[in-house]
Amino acid sequence: MRQTLEIIGSGLKMAFQELSKNKLRTFLSLFGVTIGIFCIISVLATVNSLQYNIQNEIKTLGNNTIYVDKWDFSGMGPNYPYWKYVKRPSPQYEEVAEIKQRSSIAKYVAFVIFGSANIEVEDNELSGTQIYGVSKDYPDVQPVEIAYGRFMTDAEFERGANTAVIGDEVATKLFGNPERAVGKYITIRGSKCYVVGVIKKQGSSLIQGGWQFDKSAILPYKFARTIMDERRSEPKILVHGAEGINTKVLKDDLTGVMRSVRKLSPTQEDNFALNDINDFSDALGQAFVSINIGGWAIGILSFIVGIFGVANIMFVTVKERTSQIGLKKAIGAKSRVILMEFLLESAFLCIVGGIIGLLLVFILTKIVTLVFAFEMFLSIGIILLALLICVVAGIIAGIIPASQAARLNPVVAIRS
Repeated sequence: MRQTLEIIGSGLKMAFQELSKNKLRTFLSLFGVTIGIFCIISVLATVNSLQYNIQNEIKTLGNNTIYVDKWDFSGMGPNYPYWKYVKRPSPQYEEVAEIKQRSSIAKYVAFVIFGSANIEVEDNELSGTQIYGVSKDYPDVQPVEIAYGRFMTDAEFERGANTAVIGDEVATKLFGNPERAVGKYITIRGSKCYVVGVIKKQGSSLIQGGWQFDKSAILPYKFARTIMDERRSEPKILVHGAEGINTKVLKDDLTGVMRSVRKLSPTQEDNFALNDINDFSDALGQAFVSINIGGWAIGILSFIVGIFGVANIMFVTVKERTSQIGLKKAIGAKSRVILMEFLLESAFLCIVGGIIGLLLVFILTKIVTLVFAFEMFLSIGIILLALLICVVAGIIAGIIPASQAARLNPVVAIRS
């Protein structure tokens, strides 16, 4: 054990001496490793951060939630049978009560209609605001974090009160300060709405089709249907399962419930779709596998150049130390000791290049997070992977020159 530690210490000392003695040559050799690690880790960090952020946004669409709709979102593409789904009936508000009554594992059931409208406040007008008309279970299915004021009450949902909760961006553009919006009236399609709350700022979304709360206004369904054409509002039913019930079980249960509600015979096809949010997450995970493979391919090509650079410097180092190697072997140093010393030196050089590459990636993550408001980060797993790659690369780069050094004849080596 002591001998092994001495060998490691000696190898690291020699590697450090090589770094300090031939700074320019070492820098040029390590530059390839640095660029290789930078390419690999920056791609992995970007993909990992992108996947993390998108997966989190998908979760905001509703955890443990099934969307009952006329459209099936799992098979989008050029062969999507639009003609088949367009004929299906849209979900109805009355079906919410039916689902609650017939399903024993559906904890919350919400009805949502969608639309877009201009919002007016005195002489100020904001166009293209997303309008959601929701039933009272909606905040239980899709949590909405309120920054100022409150959410609508059950009583307001029941009587269809003309109240609204608006997004941070909507409140800022209409009132200057989001906090001022609470207690004010806004006009949507000619109807006045009393603002009871402002949603906490969400930030930009990476996926299309999300709730986009910053640019939205949420109204009680019974009021929203008086100012919106429900037939053209893409109605959906959101079903949240009870604790301990996964979405696959919930989906199977809802299939029977909806067939019963729609009074379909055993021979008739389903005239509804049950879209599981987890399916989007799984599909996204598969897509990122391909992206990661592409990132690895780009990085490995760059890294190969770095390996050749380190191998070259190790060949030169062996040549320069030939007489020193002969002396060591002459006084009893074994071939495996010589081999280990050079492999440690090669691995150390690669690790130094890798650390520089990691520092560059770390700086990149801070710049991207600051400039683009996109949270990019380096995970511990990626950092450990980078160091492992450097060690393996160092061994690969140094194995041939180290083997040559270990096989040197001590007499011939001393004479040279």
